[in-house]
This record gives sequence, C-alpha cells and structure tokens, in this order.
Amino acid sequence: MNDLTMNAVEATEVIEKDVVIVGAGPVGLFAVFELGLLDIGAALIDILDKPGGQCAELYPEKPIYDIPGYPVVTGDGLVEKLLEQIKPFNPTFHLSRMVETLVRQPDGRFKLTTDAGDTFIAKVVVIAAGGGSFQPKRPPVPGIEAYEGTSVRYAVRRMEDFRDHDILIVGGGDSALDWTLNLQPLAKSLTLVHRREEFRAAPDSVNKMRALLDGGKIDFQIGQVSGLSGNDGQLTAATVKAKDGSQSDIACTRMLPFFGLTMKLGPVAEWGLNLEENLIPVDTEKFETSEPGIFAIGDINTYPGKLKLILCGFHEAALMSQAAARIVDPDKRIVFQYTTSSSSLQKKLGVI
Repeated sequence: MNDLTMNAVEATEVIEKDVVIVGAGPVGLFAVFELGLLDIGAALIDILDKPGGQCAELYPEKPIYDIPGYPVVTGDGLVEKLLEQIKPFNPTFHLSRMVETLVRQPDGRFKLTTDAGDTFIAKVVVIAAGGGSFQPKRPPVPGIEAYEGTSVRYAVRRMEDFRDHDILIVGGGDSALDWTLNLQPLAKSLTLVHRREEFRAAPDSVNKMRALLDGGKIDFQIGQVSGLSGNDGQLTAATVKAKDGSQSDIACTRMLPFFGLTMKLGPVAEWGLNLEENLIPVDTEKFETSEPGIFAIGDINTYPGKLKLILCGFHEAALMSQAAARIVDPDKRIVFQYTTSSSSLQKKLGVI
C-alpha cells in the first residue's frame, strides 16, 4: 500500500475535522480529493484494517473494466492510484474502527464515537460505507468451518495462493465465472460446480468459460456440494450431489464458494436517517440524506435511476463536496475551477 496509510491514527482522542467520511473505499477516497480541492480537510473511518473497501478486501486482484481512462485495472491498483491522488491533502485514516453513535450537537456539528473509544466532531458527515459491513454467505455444507481460511476461501486476495492447486469453484454468478477465467491458467486443475446449466454472469464470461470447457481446460458439473473430505483443515475432495441424487467426489485442495454477500448496515440503521430497504435515500442535487449535513455517496445510497457503479460514486462525491463546502464555510465564495487551467488547484496538487 501507498505510504499514505502511515497517517492511520491509533491513539484514542477527540478529533475535530471539517468532514468525517465513514468508509474508506474508492468512493470515500475520491471524496477526499474533491473536498481537498475546496480546502476542506477530512478524516476517514473504516472497519477494515486498510483503505480500499470491498476492492481491497474482496477482489484486490480482480480486473475492473469500467473505470474511465483505465481499459483494465485491479481493485488493488485502483486503490493505489486513489491513495496517490489524495496524498497532497494529507487525510487521516482511523482504521479497524466502527462508528457506533452519530449525534448532532447544540452548535449544529456532529459528534461521532467509535467502538475504539474515539470521539470525532465534524461539521459534515459523509457516509460512503458501500453496502455497510459485509460477510460472505456460507454454503450449507456440513463441517465446512474446519476448512475455512485454509482450503476454503471466500475471496481471492492473492492469486499465487492458488497456483498448482486443484481448485473447485462453486456458484453461477459473476464472481464464480470471473475467477474461473482468471485462475484457470494457474491451476493444476479447475472444476466449476453450479446447481443448473444456466448462469447469472455476464454473457461474455459464460462464453469464455464454455470455450475453456470445450477445450478440455476445465471441468463443469451440475449439482451441489454436499460434503467435504480432508484432515487438519486441508481439503482433499468434495462430494457433489446431482439432481438425480447420485453423488461423486471431486479431488480439490482449494474451494471457492461464491454464494453472494450478506450486507448489514449495523449502527448506521440507528442514526435516525430515513431508510429504504437498508439503503439511504438522497437527493440528486447534493446527495444529502434526510438529515441536513449528512450525505451518503456510493452503494449505500438510493435515488431514482441509481446505478451501483464506482464511477457513479465518483460523480456523487463531486456534487456532495460542493454542497459540503457551503456548510463548512457558509461565508466563503465558491468559484468553480478546472484542474487543467487553475494554477491555484495545481499548486494544491503539487504539480507546479
């Protein structure tokens, strides 16, 4: 990670900032940039032990194809570039913490406390917490707990960990198909198991998977994993039960079940905001919530036409920052400037 992470704060203290951002994923990181252009300092709080959100935690090496200007970039690569981009603004990171309470003070500012005992005072709060806290859904396979973290993984954080292994991937969505395509060149063998012939993944990924299957480079079985075999956390085989009730064993030393994620808002649900199916409704002018001074950007918000894309979150961060500036310093005149032509912005970025 970029040495910017050395700004992470460990000591318990009262911290006053213009803006506190809850969530240090890509959208929260870009919000630091947009706020910084307006001379607004920010602190970021995240439950994870490093910046990057789901990109860093769940698919650091997974290719992303829809970030403007990048034909392809990994989750880790995108986070690295965002950290580099916000370095001139010197944000502070408060990691491995969860915001537990958020209360408006008599002076209009907000008081936030974390489970680490920290207290923050801010004029503006930005919720950029993705879908809230998340955890992979565990498949209903007896005894799977004994293999979790060793042979059974719910995310690929280092592709090299799978080199020369017999890999079993279970699922029919984008994650299952993406990792089938990406891990096949490294695997000793790779088998994809799904409960039916049809897939929920992108058609192009399905076509590429079928080409590998036709070429004899992977195997595919219709059914569900019903049992695991191995010792001391080391998997040796998985039992797959077909629709007709028959069972077969597949040799495997690594298993990746992709059954989706369980998203939980956690304490956010107790902050007095209007919620809509565990999402936070916002306006599309400022991306402000039902509570003035509290904004929500990225996957955690909802509005007509909402698309859960990182690039949409970047747009939301830009408009939010303009509105936040009017709260942070109501008397300051805001002059919109372009980074390409403004010498003052270029000085802030350290390019001149």
